Amino acid sequence: MNDTIIIRNGTVHDAINPKATVKDILISNGKISRIGKKLSAPSGASVIDASGLQVWPGLVEAHCHIGMSPFGTRDLSDYNEYTDAVTPQLEAIDGIDPQNPYFLLAAQAGVTCVATGPGSSNVLGGTFAAIKTVGLRVDNMVVRRRIGMKCAFGENPKFSYRDKCITSRMTTAAKLREFLAKAQDYLARKNAAGKSVSKRPSYDMKLEALIPVLQGEIPLKAHAHRADDIFTAIRIAKEFNVKMTLEHCTDGHLIADELAKEGYPLAVGPSWMSVSKPEVRNKTFATPGILAKAGCKVSIITDSSVVPQDTLALMAGLAIKAGMEPFAALQSITINPARHIGVEDRVGSIEVGKDADIILSKESIFTLDSGIVTVLINGQPVPLA
Repeated sequence: MNDTIIIRNGTVHDAINPKATVKDILISNGKISRIGKKLSAPSGASVIDASGLQVWPGLVEAHCHIGMSPFGTRDLSDYNEYTDAVTPQLEAIDGIDPQNPYFLLAAQAGVTCVATGPGSSNVLGGTFAAIKTVGLRVDNMVVRRRIGMKCAFGENPKFSYRDKCITSRMTTAAKLREFLAKAQDYLARKNAAGKSVSKRPSYDMKLEALIPVLQGEIPLKAHAHRADDIFTAIRIAKEFNVKMTLEHCTDGHLIADELAKEGYPLAVGPSWMSVSKPEVRNKTFATPGILAKAGCKVSIITDSSVVPQDTLALMAGLAIKAGMEPFAALQSITINPARHIGVEDRVGSIEVGKDADIILSKESIFTLDSGIVTVLINGQPVPLA
């Protein structure tokens, strides 16, 4: 397709304004360059007639593991490291397989940008990356290489290391505090040494990886389902004065007012699964709507491959059925997750200057019969057949 495209007469849901309006969108070199009515287009521009169609921003997932486990199985996955409970030095970008067929399925369903990374077996698991869902080489898919440092509370670290070093929630919290404190000391000694190489502490890859967290460059990305685990995560983040996003928040609806007061961004889900462990016994599709109404910053997630990546819009649809306002649901899979992972300058809404990640559908994207007819990523069409 031409580098210049004009989408004409579509009903645009931009994820910023609650009311959708009929507009044209001009795309140049993969970016949205103009939005308005009856726009003129350069000679030779490709024209997409969107009359009667719904136009949406490309969907954004704030928390998943796509590309890090083989297609058709969760065995032999690359998103958990089981030899060491503390691995902040690991990077998602080194474990992502762009050839994994799940990427195409996601893109065809309008999921155009995802935050993917380590699982929750480890107290500290490493950094997540924000990437587009098309590409042959992960380096060329990256929107932001490091968007958060995964840490985990609750049952997963206990289960993974019960025969080695972790048998209680207290141990998980203590290990996180231990390494954040060690990183603080390491950073202080580095700063005190200045340019004197001889006075610098010996290089420590784990502690180096935690410096961006301590300096506020990236948040802790805290896996926590149960209410008490959520509050432990908040307690530790405050102790070390670090930024944090809360991931899963299964009990969030039980403590909505407290979470609203705290103000941390929340990634909620997955809700479409069995009660696979005690800490998710309170899961419900009502959670994101309750949290949004309380004033929380909510993103809905699939946590793929727990729930298939291509069902992200459907998860929002089920939240609407459970009481969430439709516009809040749209924001929960577009601009909110973009802000959650720090890439809102590129994706998450239909605005001038942003990447041309756009969906055209016959019906609402929240339904099974949405009838997606076009998906653009960076202004280029995704093959739908």
